[in-house]
Amino acid sequence: MVYDFLICRSLTYAQRTASALGRAGISAYVTRIPRAISGEGCGYAVKVSQRKRSDALRVLSRVGIAPLRIYALEPSGTYREVTA
Repeated sequence: MVYDFLICRSLTYAQRTASALGRAGISAYVTRIPRAISGEGCGYAVKVSQRKRSDALRVLSRVGIAPLRIYALEPSGTYREVTA
């Protein structure tokens, strides 16, 4: 399965993001930002299925939460920044 990482500005925002997605029936997991994309050091992200990206962004927009950036984990193991 291919995943997206929704980069959040803090652990609290990552938890709020995952909670909002969970309430909407979208599986989401709080995780540390992978080293390959953590340019500014440590941080938190929410991992969601790439198939659910548009649904997740729609839910987050409705509740007033916006990720800082979105990265897709490709099947090859590389990360690619995605525009919403």
